[in-house]
Amino acid sequence: MDLTVLGPLAAYDAEGTELRLGGPRQRAVLARLLVARRQVVPLPRLVADLWDGQALPGDPEGAVRTFVAALRRVLEPGRRPRTAAKVLVTEGPGYALRAAVEDVDAWRFERAARAEEGAPALVETLEGALALWRGPAYADVATAPWARAEAARLEGLRLHVVERAAAALLARGGAARAVPDLEEFVAAHPAREEGWRLLALALYRSGRQAEALSAVRRARRTLADALGLEPGARLSRLEEDILRQAPHLDPAPEGGGQVWARAAEAYARALPAADRSRLRTAAGLMRDVAVTGGEGLSAAREHRLAAVAEARRYGDAELTARVIGVYDVPALWTRSDDPVRAARLVAAAQDALRELPEEREAERARLLATVAVESRGAAAGARSLRASREAEALARRLGDPGLLVFALNGVFVQSFAGATGGTGLAGGGGAGLGGTGAAASGAGFAGTGAGASGADGGRNGDVGRDALGAELVSVAGAAGLVPHEVLGLLVRMQARCGLGDFAGAEGCAAAADALAARHGLPLVRVFTTWFRALRASLAGGGWEPYEEAVALLPGCGMPGFATGLPALARLTVAVRQGEHPPPDGDFGPYEPWVRPLLGAYGGAGEREAAREALARVPQPPADHLTGVLRGVVAEAARVLGTGPGPGGLVGAGSGVVALGAPGARELQGLRG
Repeated sequence: MDLTVLGPLAAYDAEGTELRLGGPRQRAVLARLLVARRQVVPLPRLVADLWDGQALPGDPEGAVRTFVAALRRVLEPGRRPRTAAKVLVTEGPGYALRAAVEDVDAWRFERAARAEEGAPALVETLEGALALWRGPAYADVATAPWARAEAARLEGLRLHVVERAAAALLARGGAARAVPDLEEFVAAHPAREEGWRLLALALYRSGRQAEALSAVRRARRTLADALGLEPGARLSRLEEDILRQAPHLDPAPEGGGQVWARAAEAYARALPAADRSRLRTAAGLMRDVAVTGGEGLSAAREHRLAAVAEARRYGDAELTARVIGVYDVPALWTRSDDPVRAARLVAAAQDALRELPEEREAERARLLATVAVESRGAAAGARSLRASREAEALARRLGDPGLLVFALNGVFVQSFAGATGGTGLAGGGGAGLGGTGAAASGAGFAGTGAGASGADGGRNGDVGRDALGAELVSVAGAAGLVPHEVLGLLVRMQARCGLGDFAGAEGCAAAADALAARHGLPLVRVFTTWFRALRASLAGGGWEPYEEAVALLPGCGMPGFATGLPALARLTVAVRQGEHPPPDGDFGPYEPWVRPLLGAYGGAGEREAAREALARVPQPPADHLTGVLRGVVAEAARVLGTGPGPGGLVGAGSGVVALGAPGARELQGLRG
């Protein structure tokens, strides 16, 4: 779900389809709850704010309840009758909207706006935040008294972010690029003294000293005429420094960042503003920014979608295909970090595939690989699996190693979506979940030739994924494609865990860490640290090994990986140690499968509710944690006396958490 308030109020589902929010007052209910920022708004307050002195209907509170019920149907279409809402909740005397930060554009904007000075890719982070704006905040309800203060606060923060982004661009040598935006900014906001100061400094650093002085003097006249004020100390000091050409006004000696920025500016000046090659270059830059991790990864997602949207405006399928396909950033985890944006990218790729001539095989292969990779964790089914196979077949026929490793990445993430549907499961699942044996999943892997993509069973288990990872390492290593070589090592690390070979997994983790350190790939450490926490915990270390792993999650830029994982890890440790799982914690997307087990340890009423929840629990999504979630459900059945519980070690192929106790063979590998 994506809720947007930086402009007109709108909502989109995971596929990117706009949702119908109803009439003005029903939309105002949603806006009012968003303004409250997850806090409860009492029903009488809602009534007063919605009608704001106008004549009330006969039953205003009933009308609000009707609006709330309609909004719940829109925001949670899959919620079963008589089950508690999770997004628009009833609490105490009123209602609250418990959306995640990632679900609301204003909240994402504020998070990006808090990026610290000196943070990696600060300019890209702040510019990505500004790109979220589509008009005045809460445009539909901006005149309502309850919205006015929040809209003004967000607008003030936006202006501050514009100034911060310009200052950060100046700090890394982008003075010439900053000038046009700052000229536009001071024209729209002439009372912003900091904007004038930054414009004058940008002009000076661009070699335009006279214009810099003119900007300061324009600021002086504007402030005097509009506000009756003289410039503040910083602007006055800048004027003096420009007149004497103070050395400190010059940019710092160029480091790598300044060299890159100046080269980018030169490139931008050399091309016409409408030249389409800019878009291809921008997409390539976002690929490079993404592997820096954290803020860089978040910024890359924002800018990538903007580049694709701009490419589509030209109506050129080949251009769109190139802009989409150049972003071959490795994807290890099978839950998407941003399902809404991923769905929009998949839709754009599918549109381009329909328009692209059949003979453009390389571009088609990249689009198909994009569909496969970006559909990970989504209920795309056969379409995405078929896309991964077609991309692989084309890549093998073309003999392009860069294209092949991208296609194999799609094959890997789609390998979780077949018949076995899990990591290290010894069959189709259910209460009698098996351990980490290879029998169910890998024996039919057809090697590295073109025939390998045929059977579902071939790559839907740890043996198959281990072979796929080995091919990634081989092909990418020979071609110098380091990020995909690391991806192959991490795939093998997970697969060896699922096969009980923890010593082999450690070898892969160590090799991945070494490559990552040499080539500046910080996100690799997140996955290898979680693997080592799992290994140490299984060897008897309990929860303590996970503490370092959990500390790496904030700011890693991977909400699809991080959300809910710490609580799930703590639960698996408690079960392994024979303790009651902690009753609280943010289980995020895993909550439906955890709820029956948490209730199973409660009183009679909670146990009865747990049995009902267990009877209704859905199949877990086909991803890295399928085995763990099935194991949690089976453990709930055991505690409630309705099933045998999980058998052996379940879900270790995730490389991060596992349920159950290791057997003798696994213990030998854990302690070896």
